[in-house]
Amino acid sequence: MATYAGKDGAVYSGTNAVAEIKDWSLETTSATTEDTVMGGDGWTKIKPTLKSWTSSFSAVWNDSDSNGQATLLEGATIALKLYPTGNSSGYKEWAGSSIVTTVNKTASVDGLVEASFTVTGSGPLSETTIS
Repeated sequence: MATYAGKDGAVYSGTNAVAEIKDWSLETTSATTEDTVMGGDGWTKIKPTLKSWTSSFSAVWNDSDSNGQATLLEGATIALKLYPTGNSSGYKEWAGSSIVTTVNKTASVDGLVEASFTVTGSGPLSETTIS
């Protein structure tokens, strides 16, 4: 099993890289429903139903990133692409349509102004190897 350094990761909004990315996360989940019937063995049985996904990422705020950070507005639908090791041939890509649900900006006296974003997937998330 290979391991990877996160320093080459990237986040894209459509075909444009989001500038100044510091970190990103991806969470996939499956809802479940109970499938327990009378006369069984006394144990609850569960079956998977619908899948969903969310992603969040943070960046150093860059107001001149008109094709990246500026596209990440609350309620906007974007084609999100996440790259754990860059977007070169042979590397992994997770991609899907998503809706921007949260935008947060923070500043501190001893740091840079940062922005964080949360998106919720709208439909399937694909995992592919870039060719």
